[in-house]
Amino acid sequence: MEAKYFNWLLWGWIALAAVTFVALLFVRAPYGRYLRAGYGPVLGRRLGWVLMELPSAVGMALLFALSERRDNLPAFVFMLLWTAHYFHRTFIFPFQLARGPGHSLTTVLLAVAFNVGNVYFNGRWLFFLGPQLEESWLTDPRFVLGVLIFAGGFILCKHSDAILIDLRRRFPGEYRIPQGGAFRWVSCPNYLGEITEWFGWAILTWSIAGLSFALWTVANLAPRAWHHHRFYLEKFPDYPKERRALVPFVV
Repeated sequence: MEAKYFNWLLWGWIALAAVTFVALLFVRAPYGRYLRAGYGPVLGRRLGWVLMELPSAVGMALLFALSERRDNLPAFVFMLLWTAHYFHRTFIFPFQLARGPGHSLTTVLLAVAFNVGNVYFNGRWLFFLGPQLEESWLTDPRFVLGVLIFAGGFILCKHSDAILIDLRRRFPGEYRIPQGGAFRWVSCPNYLGEITEWFGWAILTWSIAGLSFALWTVANLAPRAWHHHRFYLEKFPDYPKERRALVPFVV
């Protein structure tokens, strides 16, 4: 029964990403600098991050452990790449952050729901419903290219995060213009890195489920990058005019 409806559900999930993209162009997600009243109790910044990302940190490994593909090397590598990203994002990244605005309960619950759905679609396809890949997949050009893009996106994201974290530690409670690294070209290279990372995932898994995650990442982060860019332009008269919001020289 599940296999019969899985593709329909997956395309519906992608359609919901498109709706979310349009909505977030007009409504700024209420966390961080855009935190505001009306979305329920506010959780601490670190606690909110951990709760939001926890389903992804444990969910993929759990689905892998429950599958019959535990001895399949490509499946193990997929699980390892995903879990490595989310282990860092859940248990390391939040504790590198300086104290700051937290997360509304509404934001946390929506993020949990998204991460549960995302794990379901990717994990069920890779470990249960999709084709079981042979070990030769790990030398396939699509896998190699995808891993390189995935790794490049991760490095760009973490390097950009480090610049922001250092800036906020040196100037607590203030917003300053980020300098250095890919901030020379865009306002949100951390978001560009994460988007790049998950398009790499879509390529290395060569799946519509993987593509759905990449599209959801665009839906969530591209509008926020645009809002951040406008925030900088409005707050700082001397903000570099050559910077774009997300994609160098484009937008």
